[in-house]
Amino acid sequence: MRLEEFRSAIRREFGPNLEHATPANVRDFLDELSRREFEPQLRKRIVIDEPKTTYEEILKDFFSRVLDFPPDEALILLWTMAFELSYEMLEHQLSDRFGTLFGESDGDSD
Repeated sequence: MRLEEFRSAIRREFGPNLEHATPANVRDFLDELSRREFEPQLRKRIVIDEPKTTYEEILKDFFSRVLDFPPDEALILLWTMAFELSYEMLEHQLSDRFGTLFGESDGDSD
């Protein structure tokens, strides 16, 4: 996907200023984007060869490799990662807020 196509898809989905973005539709959009972009590659056999053993090492490796990506690809990848993480944090914050509103405590389980 090219950067301009990505921008258009984001604005088409969420509005020019992302005014229609919510934790739920952000998650759905990113899932669909991943499926479209990576599903053709997933039809092949997947070989997991991850020499890193901790999450911290994996993150360092990821960010190091992204520095060498073509600019459009790096921007799209980093933007979607930041967007996803930000809305995931927002979802947790809203969940905590509404849980308190309805008398739920952190110790409650589903």
